[in-house]
Amino acid sequence: MDIITVDFETYYSKKFSLTKLTTEQYVRSPEFEVIGVAVKVNDGDTVWLSGAFDDLKSYLQNNYEWEKSAVLAHNTMFDGAILSWLFDIHPKLYLDTLCMARGLHGVESSASLENLSKMYGVGEKGTEIVNALDKHREDFSDAELERYGDYCVNDVELTYKLFDIFMTKRGFPRKEILVIDLTLRMFIEPMLELDTLKLYDHLDALKEQKETLLEECGVAKEELMSNPKFAKGLQELGVIPPMKTSARTGKETFAFAKSDEAFKALQEHENPKVQALVAARIGLKSTLEETRTERFLDIGLRGKLPVPIKYYAAHTGRWGGSDKVNLQNLPSRGPNAKVLKSCICAPEGYTLVESDSAQIEARVLAWLAEQQDLVDAFTNGEDVYKKMAGSIYGKKPEDVTKEERFVGKTTILGAGYGMGAVRFREQLKTFGVEVSEEESSRIISIYRSTNYAIKALWRQANDAISLMYVDNPAEIGKKGVLQVKPFESAIQLPSGLHMYYNDLKAEETETGLQFTYKTRMGRTKIYGGKIIENVCQGIARCIMSEQMVRISKRYRVLLTVHDSVICCVKNSEVDEAAAYVTECMRWTPEWAKSIPVRGDVEVGKNYGECVEWVPNHLGRSAA
Repeated sequence: MDIITVDFETYYSKKFSLTKLTTEQYVRSPEFEVIGVAVKVNDGDTVWLSGAFDDLKSYLQNNYEWEKSAVLAHNTMFDGAILSWLFDIHPKLYLDTLCMARGLHGVESSASLENLSKMYGVGEKGTEIVNALDKHREDFSDAELERYGDYCVNDVELTYKLFDIFMTKRGFPRKEILVIDLTLRMFIEPMLELDTLKLYDHLDALKEQKETLLEECGVAKEELMSNPKFAKGLQELGVIPPMKTSARTGKETFAFAKSDEAFKALQEHENPKVQALVAARIGLKSTLEETRTERFLDIGLRGKLPVPIKYYAAHTGRWGGSDKVNLQNLPSRGPNAKVLKSCICAPEGYTLVESDSAQIEARVLAWLAEQQDLVDAFTNGEDVYKKMAGSIYGKKPEDVTKEERFVGKTTILGAGYGMGAVRFREQLKTFGVEVSEEESSRIISIYRSTNYAIKALWRQANDAISLMYVDNPAEIGKKGVLQVKPFESAIQLPSGLHMYYNDLKAEETETGLQFTYKTRMGRTKIYGGKIIENVCQGIARCIMSEQMVRISKRYRVLLTVHDSVICCVKNSEVDEAAAYVTECMRWTPEWAKSIPVRGDVEVGKNYGECVEWVPNHLGRSAA
């Protein structure tokens, strides 16, 4: 397969650029203009092309075998979108050195072309782009356009050299190439529609809701948006404003975030005016949904929804939101939780098939720790939440109440990474469950004594940090799954990629050595339980990525959110597709054969209203 490396140079100004607009806004704008493009086939000479749009389109479409080739760029989400949306060019495979660099180096180091070129000594990125500010193609002199072409050609050469190094010398995993392609196609070749009428209605409802909240409070908007003025409003109602220590500055500050326990408690204050004031504050501060609705609406008016998912966005290798459209973080609770999701629709004649990898982290944890009784319970399809609740409340699983099962569920999902009693109590409280300090301690104690192998895994991981710190080999969990790389301060995942703990340091404390590592946000604490959380998320991502690639062989994968996969199929193929997706989500790679994974499948015409799939009910699933 030929590799065609491309790099587009486009018109930009102080107001019209990728620093001001999203990629989707920028490329789809009427102001968008291609100045030129550099193209390189394999290791051949790079060609610079500049001219009228129709001439460029004709040349590009007729002089390269795109359908049989792979397209390579640095930030292919941008260059690939131009090829697809404007030039109607669709290659067989998408490659991206930006994505590859994230996978190879982690998310804490710069993956810019300039930085990578210096790091690998392949050349220097030019600066001619600064002279192109606010210039349309017709504004360039012949000499200026030639210099701009040389700059673009150099970028293509750097990109191709980096790709060659990543593949031949760094050994980038070939199976991850397919994951990159799959991820990029979500954005570059969109299929999802947006229900603009429903979005208009939702936006109006949100604005009306805010106005109502303000009227109930009888205060000006500025008083609610300003922390000091909001604090004064609380004081006038006889309430002492809650405070907290800022994690960033170490100083005392107002605890007015929705996640702050003291602030949330004010929502149930005995004074109705306090409740209304807090409700209005939340309504005004929570502009995220309004902003998202407006952004979705704008995208819907321009066309289909390109799904911007960032490959290897998290420390653990998981995907993340991008381009100011974080579909990984749509509301999951509250009265408006499903409204935005229900505006994301399958195109006419198609149905969405969503599969959630049920409890995958808890299953991976039990397997990695070799907590065999828990692995067997998952394998046998037992209700592990009821079993946990039974241990907590001294009951048979079948006698556990709904409320007790919820506590068991929270324990299984929350206590597996070493969470202490205080934090566990706070977590239960966020879900509306109140327990005493003593009860919280008792539950945590029961979890740890019941899941002794998981507890031992935390200790093993803690020992591994100490050994890594002094460049000694270490093991974590089930043999052959993870590799600790002490000289790199890294843990190699089954994908072949690494989680890095850069600049690992130790500090003596009253309870022993406290380890930290360097991130862009500052130094972060690391300990046994956190290591296990990291590796379990990383392993889950490895499994899911291979499952997604299998699904994509037959059906388009349009979106992944945490542990779920959403694909799009013809209405006539819903049952066949749902059965295939179920099979794929219950498959595991050879190295993970004994993990009892499970994928629950739902189908629907939009993302917010998918229902459980049952074989041979095509009428309901395609309704």
